[in-house]
Amino acid sequence: MADLFADDMPPDPPAAETREDAPLADRLRPTTLAEVVGQEHVTGPEGAIGRMVAAGKLSSLILWGPPGTGKTSIARLLADAVGMRFSAVSAVFSGVADLKKVFAEAEVAAKAGRRTLLFVDEIHRFNRAQQDGFLPFVERGTVTLVGATTENPSFALNAALLSRAQVLVLHRLGPEALEHLLARGETLEGPLPLTSEAREALIASADGDGRFLLNQAETLYAAKLEASLGPVELGAFLQRRVAVYDKDRDGHYNLISALHKSLRGSDPQAALYYMARMLTAGEEPLYVLRRLVRFASEDIGLADPQALVQCLAAKDAYDFLGSPEGELAIVQACLYCATAPKSNAAYTAQKAAWKSAKETGSLAPPANILNAPTKLMKDIGYGAGYAYDHNTDDGFSGANYWPEGMAPQDYYAPVERGFEREIAKRMDWWAKKRAERRSEDG
Repeated sequence: MADLFADDMPPDPPAAETREDAPLADRLRPTTLAEVVGQEHVTGPEGAIGRMVAAGKLSSLILWGPPGTGKTSIARLLADAVGMRFSAVSAVFSGVADLKKVFAEAEVAAKAGRRTLLFVDEIHRFNRAQQDGFLPFVERGTVTLVGATTENPSFALNAALLSRAQVLVLHRLGPEALEHLLARGETLEGPLPLTSEAREALIASADGDGRFLLNQAETLYAAKLEASLGPVELGAFLQRRVAVYDKDRDGHYNLISALHKSLRGSDPQAALYYMARMLTAGEEPLYVLRRLVRFASEDIGLADPQALVQCLAAKDAYDFLGSPEGELAIVQACLYCATAPKSNAAYTAQKAAWKSAKETGSLAPPANILNAPTKLMKDIGYGAGYAYDHNTDDGFSGANYWPEGMAPQDYYAPVERGFEREIAKRMDWWAKKRAERRSEDG
């Protein structure tokens, strides 16, 4: 049957030829899945990709991981491993016309009995309508989609597309994987002019990005250094890597979550680390301050009322001093919140009270606590029987303040930590007095 379409069969996209003068990272691209480093959890025999290759059947995939972790290499090697035609587009450079051409060629290839693996780099950059355009071709089996993204697919991709693809998470490369890449490079270019300590520093500076590491190594080779560099000399020679952080994307939410949970867990060291990660990567200090103010109310509350005061004072200090002097005030607020006693009693009380208010919003307060500025209002009972608490011996009347038909509620339950321990004592005393007054009235 395939011969019937032989004349119409679109040619396979030309294989990328590696020139002798190509960047080191390109010359070291793996030629088999077994050569991919750092992703054995998916490419190994027990991994999702390893199992698919062994079965000879590939499903649509989304490869989610940081830059320089092998997403493109894995996609190309997958096509070779299962004997599929490989076609690639980039969401950065491709438009609707490019996609139509790719799908048309895949349709012809499918009629000739050849399936196409369509690799879409930076797939999250396609808008929702463009993503929907993939669905009919994926459903018919015209293409097997392999998308690559550095963004969280849950937020960046359509639910319909996600339901038709398996998401595989690629890890940032660890020190062992990065060392393996350097060793491969040295088989081509010779030993790197580095001391062992500088070599470790170079690997650490890559922050899990294999491509970046090899590019830095290539810079060292190009310099043709006569003496080996130590860590200090290496830092002066190479441009410092900018932290991987997108203020409006996934890295932003991951780090603020890590900061909030470190504060909640009373770990001042970790909290300071994550805050430093954000601020050194360019996060707006006022955003961090807003999160600290929220934390002071949500997770500390009245266990330490000074936490909110400290955070607001830090905001004023930063407004007054600016960067970098004002950042020390943010550090102080962060450390205060991390080391303060914790209570979410106010936060829990708010949610419970809001729920009651929505359910009972039409109930009127009892007449005895309503003001009566007119004779008519007095005549119908407004303010009648109101007990002025300051006129009682204890400064506490124990009166009922709840609407008729609604039982008193317990929204706020202070914890036995910090200042809330004292608040709990007061509330217990008031409850006892209230019960006594009711007993006297009854």
